[in-house]
Amino acid sequence: MTQTRSFAKPIRTLVIKIGSSILAGENGLYSDHINALASQIAKLKAQIPNIVIVSSGAVASGFKLLGFKSRPKDIISKQASAAVGQARLIWTYEQAFSKHNLNVAQILLTKNDLANRKGFLYARSALKKLLELNVIAIINENDTIVIDELKYIETFGDNDNLGAMVAGIVDADLLLILSDVNGLYTANPSEDKNAMLIHEVKYIDEKIMSLAGESVSKVGTGGMKSKLNATKKALSIGCDVAIIKGSEAQNIQRFFAGEQIGTYFSHITHHAPLKKRKFWLQNATIPKGSVIIDDGAKKAILAHKSLLAKGIRGCEGRFAAGDVVLLVDTKNQEIARAKVRYSSNEILKIMGFDSSEISKILGYKFCDEIVHIDDVSLL
Repeated sequence: MTQTRSFAKPIRTLVIKIGSSILAGENGLYSDHINALASQIAKLKAQIPNIVIVSSGAVASGFKLLGFKSRPKDIISKQASAAVGQARLIWTYEQAFSKHNLNVAQILLTKNDLANRKGFLYARSALKKLLELNVIAIINENDTIVIDELKYIETFGDNDNLGAMVAGIVDADLLLILSDVNGLYTANPSEDKNAMLIHEVKYIDEKIMSLAGESVSKVGTGGMKSKLNATKKALSIGCDVAIIKGSEAQNIQRFFAGEQIGTYFSHITHHAPLKKRKFWLQNATIPKGSVIIDDGAKKAILAHKSLLAKGIRGCEGRFAAGDVVLLVDTKNQEIARAKVRYSSNEILKIMGFDSSEISKILGYKFCDEIVHIDDVSLL
């Protein structure tokens, strides 16, 4: 008898992240499989009104068209592959969903687009409108122009994390990650025949993270570690997460029918969801520098109190008032991301002093707090 599972809450908004290895191989796109996925997703629309797709596959679908024998390693070739491949990818999606009378929209994002608070809100408004109009938005990183993502240095890094970000933007109830594996195992199933699939995870702790590995796909970039990091982000804003094998399209239907396939993560066992502004600070922003705080200030921040000049021991980088920085302790451990109210030059002059002395030192004072607690997101 097949075991069944129930969901923690009704699902009205769903983000589906589809990995490169599900969509393409070394000979290009799997058009038949994309058609099968579109058919499954179209059926889901009858019960889940709002569906957004985060799709990898631009580079994977483009490099063969340009004559490369395998996924290129140099940045410029990846950019060219992404430019050609993205056009082929969205055309294939459009053809697949048109058979079910569904319109699709293409949205290409970089983390820099969302790092600005206005950009984050504009993206949210656009996506919400597309959902109102019954359009399936298909989102991908803009690999043609973003060098950092292709090097895996900063920003989203991979589409697992982009999926979590989109889940936060659209207030998703579930992030469904279609992977090339069945889910999270107790060990690497390709190396250990006794490895067992973990059907449900209540807490992502160090033990769970130790089970994760890097990607071994020849066309993708993410791995289970990436998926677990993305899962933690999604759970932090009250969005459940599931990882299932996406190479079998019918798994989507089986999962939503309640069959116990894949690995399911429920947010109900975690802390209260982050507020949108805190989620943006923690996951979308790109820090311009860091502010070093003493133990007293660290204790105050952890107790949800604002940061004053007296608790600052130094700062690194050049930043302006209004920029986002990292708050780090004297051991260089990251405590939080925060929006500062004074520039790095100003902080270097007033650090260690009482707030009452700021006017005398600078000749002016905006406020007592260097960072207000409303502008802090603990890591």
